[in-house]
Amino acid sequence: MRNIFLINVVLFFGFLSFSQTKVSGYVYDEFDEPVAYANVIFKDSKVGTITDENGKFYLESDNNYNAVEISFMGFKTYILPLEKNATYDIKIKLESDAEALSEVMVYTGKTSKENNPALDILRKIWENRRENGVKKFDQYQYDKYEKLQFDLNTIDSSLINSRLFKGMEFIFTQTDTNKVTGKTYLPIFINESVSKVYGDNFLDKEKEVLRGNKNSGFSSNQNLIAFIKDLYAEYNVYDNYIKIFDKSFVSPISTTGIDNYNYVLADSAYIGDRWSYNIVYYPRRKNELTFKGEFWVNDTTWAIKKIDLAMTKSANINWVKDVYIEQEFDVLNDSIFLITRDYFMTDFTFRKKEDSRGVYGKRTTLYDNYKFDEQKDKEFYDRQSNPYENRVFDRDSAFWAKNRLEKLNKDEKEIYTLVDTLKTVKAFKQVYDVATVLATNYWEFDGWDFGPVFSTFGFNDIEGLRLRVGGRTYFSQNDTWRLQGFTAYGFKDDKFKYGLSGKVMLDRQSRLILSGGNRRDVEQLGASLTSSNDVLGRSLLSGTPFMVAANNTLTNINLSSLALQFDPFYNFNVRLEGTYRTLVGADTDVFSLAYYTDEARTQREEETVQTELSLTTRYTPNRKATGYGVEQYVVNAGNYPEFMLKYTKGLKGVIDSDFNYDRLQLLYRQPILLGGFGRFTSTLEAGKTFGGVPLGLLNVVPGNQTLFTIEGTFPLLDFYEFVTDEYVSLHMEHNFNGRLFARIPLLRDLDLREIVTFRSIYGQLSDESRLLNASTSNPVLFAPDRNIYYSYSFGIGNIFRVFRLDFHFRGNYFDIQDSRSFGITGAFGFYF
Repeated sequence: MRNIFLINVVLFFGFLSFSQTKVSGYVYDEFDEPVAYANVIFKDSKVGTITDENGKFYLESDNNYNAVEISFMGFKTYILPLEKNATYDIKIKLESDAEALSEVMVYTGKTSKENNPALDILRKIWENRRENGVKKFDQYQYDKYEKLQFDLNTIDSSLINSRLFKGMEFIFTQTDTNKVTGKTYLPIFINESVSKVYGDNFLDKEKEVLRGNKNSGFSSNQNLIAFIKDLYAEYNVYDNYIKIFDKSFVSPISTTGIDNYNYVLADSAYIGDRWSYNIVYYPRRKNELTFKGEFWVNDTTWAIKKIDLAMTKSANINWVKDVYIEQEFDVLNDSIFLITRDYFMTDFTFRKKEDSRGVYGKRTTLYDNYKFDEQKDKEFYDRQSNPYENRVFDRDSAFWAKNRLEKLNKDEKEIYTLVDTLKTVKAFKQVYDVATVLATNYWEFDGWDFGPVFSTFGFNDIEGLRLRVGGRTYFSQNDTWRLQGFTAYGFKDDKFKYGLSGKVMLDRQSRLILSGGNRRDVEQLGASLTSSNDVLGRSLLSGTPFMVAANNTLTNINLSSLALQFDPFYNFNVRLEGTYRTLVGADTDVFSLAYYTDEARTQREEETVQTELSLTTRYTPNRKATGYGVEQYVVNAGNYPEFMLKYTKGLKGVIDSDFNYDRLQLLYRQPILLGGFGRFTSTLEAGKTFGGVPLGLLNVVPGNQTLFTIEGTFPLLDFYEFVTDEYVSLHMEHNFNGRLFARIPLLRDLDLREIVTFRSIYGQLSDESRLLNASTSNPVLFAPDRNIYYSYSFGIGNIFRVFRLDFHFRGNYFDIQDSRSFGITGAFGFYF
């Protein structure tokens, strides 16, 4: 009996192994040149793919096939027999077809824009695209199931035996083969979520209510979850541009697609009961943000039934070797197609070479239970969504069995067990700890994080070498309270500094938060025009040793703050804050904040004592954040506009405060993705102080004497070169994302990116404030009131994929002593 059982098991697994077909290879022409975008399909099937720019392909199916058919216009069709179920790295050479040479002129390389039936179909799609999907209805709602997964890929013996995985060899028993690339992979992370989505096209509002969330062992790492969600922003193939990793890829359905893609009508067939056309597309030029692939379109509604998109290898994007997207749509009735499945896969890697290792990031999103025209009031959409509930993050197996719109496969089920086991392995914990420090700037301990790690060392002319240690409480991503603090020591001034702050959430629904703290430190004031009294904040200008001039205009600051903030509706924040601070030059022999205390200007005071009360409102439409505790993490940083209005009242006599004044400040920042032309960002700031104030309370135009490119600063101005009590500033930056360099042959393969920046400010300093100044030598107070001060910069980004270099030119005010007319700054960063 046992032998019969074993025979059945062997036969069963043998049947499984032979009922799957895998094949990979390269397609060349007679001159050994790769044939890009050739069609590769299993013979007598609809299962196929397209070769990439290097002629490479990978194809697999759960069914058994005995041949692969390779075809391309201008070449004879090639039939490759398959003698076994797995055939890898086959070299295929296509033979020219003399009878098809006339067709080659039309369909190889750049296809014709005239008399091309594929383009006629594309125009029909444009005409009808607004008639499809949820946008056709006034209101809509649906269930959404999302599965995010990360896999380590290109598993081979050298990786398995490497020191990095010593003690973790057992994990490699879980490897599998990716259906798109043919690489082996090891699942290492999974996150599942179930949501209910509501939308109103009339109000232009949408709200997503989280009903359940679980992941494999990293639920406490909020930064990791935020990073993953930021990577996979929502997109719509019907839009002209598909935004991926902060880049705008031209959609093959775009109205500008004809200028960016070649289209070929490849086939027509029934999909279900719908007659559909199959169109193959591929890019007209290299090094642009485009895809290759195919789509099926219905012949009556001209709606997309199914579409595949694969990023071209030459696309100017960092850290990503492959992007593959599948979307499927289903018919609601005779005229409306709705998305039912969205699959997104990315191959993240440091190198784009074919054999390089990396990490697959995969997102599968399923949509179901659509309902329409059920109206909800505006307040429903404006109210803070998803107040934290423990049960949302602690659903049982019965909930997931009922609400998963797609069952987990064997690998996905085993991730939960695998990661729980891995977290007990010392080697894995060491790798995880290092990665966490690099990503979050904190070293994690149980309930306490040490950091920011990269602030441990600093240097300036006042403190000399500065050592800093600090940390924060951290128990989970949804902590309702948090304490953080630091202590620092300067070896030159021989002084200790410290800071301590805390915050507590009083109400989750409105995000009512009470916060307060105290800091005694050395700081470079005027690091930004529209500053916040962050108790523990300290700018890069205060402590970097890389300066083009002396960094001796620092201030000893003693700041105490108490604040109450809440969100009356989503993405709108109100903050009421009271502050008390004392300010005195850190070295009064070199730099003074002194002011006159009498009208005769005979008495002076070095220290400014000031109590303020401020009201700040901030509106960030389209911002997406995660976390339900006292701290939230923005998952689409830099992609939403920001409006800020702040009123500050100086209270003379309150706790020995010195000055009465009123101040209004405005900030408006607007990023705009301009499709294939890159990203444009503008920042407008304005402010006015009513009543005379001394230097320590004026608005300092933020100069930048460092060698770093710092947003919001003026790189050719020294600290305190301009000071104002009334100002208007405009910063504009455009990043072309390599669109120009991609057209220059010698620069094309370097993937460099062009950046142009313009900075300007106009400001005034009232006589009342000017006469208060008692610092006769340093600084001398000037305001940019003769003309609008301006400078402009030309930058080259993506140097070695991590470095940016900016060349700055001053526009005017050359008569100021020791003014800088030219400068160079740089910045490191992780950018896609």
